[in-house]
Amino acid sequence: MEPDPAPLLSTRAIEALQRIDPATLSEVQAFRDDFARFIMPYKFGIDEVSTKVSILREEFAELHDYNPIEHIASRLKSAESIEQKVIRKNCEPSFEAIRDAITDIAGVRIICSFVSDVYRVFQLLTAQEDINVLRVKDYIAHPKPNGYKSLHVIVEVPVFLSDGPVRVPVEVQLRTVAMDFWASLEHKIYYKYEGEVPEEILRDLTAAAGTAAQLDVKMEDIHRQVRGDGGSQYALPISV
Repeated sequence: MEPDPAPLLSTRAIEALQRIDPATLSEVQAFRDDFARFIMPYKFGIDEVSTKVSILREEFAELHDYNPIEHIASRLKSAESIEQKVIRKNCEPSFEAIRDAITDIAGVRIICSFVSDVYRVFQLLTAQEDINVLRVKDYIAHPKPNGYKSLHVIVEVPVFLSDGPVRVPVEVQLRTVAMDFWASLEHKIYYKYEGEVPEEILRDLTAAAGTAAQLDVKMEDIHRQVRGDGGSQYALPISV
């Protein structure tokens, strides 16, 4: 038998709920249900892409002498993050408009050992028949002014729900370990200073991005020497 949920609520919470107008409470519940229906396909989209990447990772681990994928992470934007982006993009506050305007609600991050691995994994993932590439931003070939590097890809994957399949956009970020370390540090610094980062720290961050890029180049050169091959470069197969 399921436990009575009432004891899980504090007396204050119960009293607050009792003071809310029933019609308002009904509207809040309806919104929660609508949001759950809206966000669920994005969660499943993350599952689809993560599974595909995990399969590639396991195949390389079992059948090849080298695995280009270090690790995988994912995130689903919160309601608050979606709301903030709706405001920044001046988007109509409806689920239909949000679905069309915001393509990074679901996100998967793939961390690779070397730059060539980033493009290799990109090619292997996007070559799959049920993946549709919507947009690519190559911040590795064209870094942001602050030094940020990463390969951003918006892909569309099918999610099969009880009432039929839907196509869900998922943002996939591919980067090296060095790029990921730098991006993680930058995020923490911007969070600490609430976006108002002192100029000297910004200069140091940009310089550190250059150091990380040099490290990537040097480590890939060593990797090629160890493997005794040319370390084939993987070019993007589509225009970016």
